[in-house]
Amino acid sequence: MRCRWLHAAALAAALLGPAPLPLAAQDARAKELRESQARLNQIRQEREALQRQMNELRGRVHDVSGELANISRQISTSAGALKELDFQASTIMANVEATTRQLLLTQDKLVERKAVLHQRLRSIYERGPLHAVRVLLSARNFADLLNRYKYLQLITVYDRLLVQEVQELNRQLVAQDRELQSSLVQLQELRGQKQQELQALEDLRRTRQRTLSQYRARTQEVQGRLKRLAQDEARIKNLLAEIERKRREEERRRAIAGRSDSRERNLTTKDLGALAWPVDGELVYRFGPDRKPNGVTLRNNGIGIAARPGTPVRTVEAGTVVMARPFEGYGPTVMVSHGGGYYTLYLYLGEIRVREGQRVAAGDVIGTVGGERTPEGPHVEFQVRAPSEAGGTPEPVDPLGWLRARSGP
Repeated sequence: MRCRWLHAAALAAALLGPAPLPLAAQDARAKELRESQARLNQIRQEREALQRQMNELRGRVHDVSGELANISRQISTSAGALKELDFQASTIMANVEATTRQLLLTQDKLVERKAVLHQRLRSIYERGPLHAVRVLLSARNFADLLNRYKYLQLITVYDRLLVQEVQELNRQLVAQDRELQSSLVQLQELRGQKQQELQALEDLRRTRQRTLSQYRARTQEVQGRLKRLAQDEARIKNLLAEIERKRREEERRRAIAGRSDSRERNLTTKDLGALAWPVDGELVYRFGPDRKPNGVTLRNNGIGIAARPGTPVRTVEAGTVVMARPFEGYGPTVMVSHGGGYYTLYLYLGEIRVREGQRVAAGDVIGTVGGERTPEGPHVEFQVRAPSEAGGTPEPVDPLGWLRARSGP
């Protein structure tokens, strides 16, 4: 009897103090998962900001270099998002494995405790409802009665704890199965998100390659145009140098002969800001450096004035037409000498309505607007060349300094 009493006490003590479940590792993984999700949200917010910036870039003048930099940053954020998704997937997979192991252990333990419970129930059934009374009545003395009473009490506690343990194991089993199913759903969602991220990353790489191709094509186009412009400018300089050389020789001959022609002094610095515009229209480019979106800088030696094709173009001051013919790179061109080394040039004309050597007055029509095949569309380019300080070939100056101020761009 004493051995059975000690055995029951040991079982009751074991049931009263079960070992705690190993949850520390799961809590650490859950914390890492929350931190990874926070980083992923931050990455996605950064990418949304970059996509808004991309839309703004595309809404403005196309800036290829800025778009490339933006795409590179988006690729970096997508790579970061993929890294976080991989980390979350590995963490959840570790949780799935740990939960599966715990679930199997719980199932085994539940089977074991159910077997013990069934054995106890069968034993209670076989002994009958008066078994406890018979045990107490068969006591030899009062001390034996107390021992038997304590034994029965411990057996009762043991049975109650056994039932509670089976119930707790059932609850744990349901909770673990629910956690496992939730983790599997999260894992499936993460796999879907990863697939979307991979597709977005591939789209970004294709966009970058396409933009790079466009960038290279535009760079080559602008570089070719830059080279052509340099060649055209060299031809204009050579032509001006020859015209200016002839003008100076003519002036020397006139001075030797004691003759002068006051008509050849029609333009001086007194005319700054006083000349009429050669054609009414909006400025499409200004004098000086013009930085293109791909980073290449072109230098404009004049201003571009947009107007409808066929609009009359007029001289800004009296002078002599020294060139009136198609000029390579600029199409039909008129150049007027105003004396003293001052010249005005009218480029990208549609038609020429004057001839070389002809005297023109301010406001005379010398041609019409052309330039339909240029990147800027129909327009005329107006240039002013003034004597250089060194006394050589006249140099281009900003025409806006010579023209009357007006409202508008």
